[in-house]
Amino acid sequence: MNDTLRLLHERASCRAFADRDIPQNILESVLEAGVRAPTGGNLQPYSIIVVRDQAAKDRLTELCGNQRFISRAPVNLLFCIDWYRSRRWAAMEDAPFAADHSFRHFWISFQDTIICAQNICTAADSVGLGSVYVGTVLECFSELRSMFDLPLGVFPVVLLSVGYPLSKPKRRAKFPQDTVVHYESYDDPGDDELRKALEAKYQGKTFEVTEERVQTLRRVCRAIGGDELVGACMARIERDGAVNMAQYRFGLHYAADRVCRGNPEFIAKLREGGLEIVED
Repeated sequence: MNDTLRLLHERASCRAFADRDIPQNILESVLEAGVRAPTGGNLQPYSIIVVRDQAAKDRLTELCGNQRFISRAPVNLLFCIDWYRSRRWAAMEDAPFAADHSFRHFWISFQDTIICAQNICTAADSVGLGSVYVGTVLECFSELRSMFDLPLGVFPVVLLSVGYPLSKPKRRAKFPQDTVVHYESYDDPGDDELRKALEAKYQGKTFEVTEERVQTLRRVCRAIGGDELVGACMARIERDGAVNMAQYRFGLHYAADRVCRGNPEFIAKLREGGLEIVED
């Protein structure tokens, strides 16, 4: 295995950062890896906001669910779709422009922005830095647009906290390759095969049964599948003497009765940000 493959195979998210600045030349070299990332039509419809100011980092921590590593990281990078720059270019050159109203362009620009972020994530690891993605920017789109003076057509996608690790991050187990990789067509595994893969990833981890968890699961199951699902879920918990990983993930951590709430509001925030990709 070469150094690049080893780095990618061994990477883990870092949430504990040393009290150590990132030299500007190192940061610029890492950022250049993002600027050089693949992009549809070589349009590069993204911008990166570099956040080093402590007050701004503290505010980001508050907005993004009080994840304290954000304020402790020496640098935070906010990756944004940016069709404002392209619209200005078109106007300067008397060219027609509608990318900020196009779902096709939104889809590609979202991909481009994430590819840029991942290039930077890998580059950071290669120079001894650590990083972790923060997806909860989706809970504070309006606040971020105001905080960073984002013009219409510039929209937040993801935050990356970057710094020198306080200690080596622990790598988390992943699915075996044959669970994720399909050759030529989708290979739908049987239940036993899927359970084996889940066991390899989660290693049988379960969660304590508490009254709060049981009541939450009752509510979520009733909202999604009615009394039949409530009965099956409660019976499984009683049989196992624990809350299993699927129940925890989809019933408690990402509660299934709440994850679809607010979809119209998210669409409205895209429109407020200048991305009118969905027609009424």
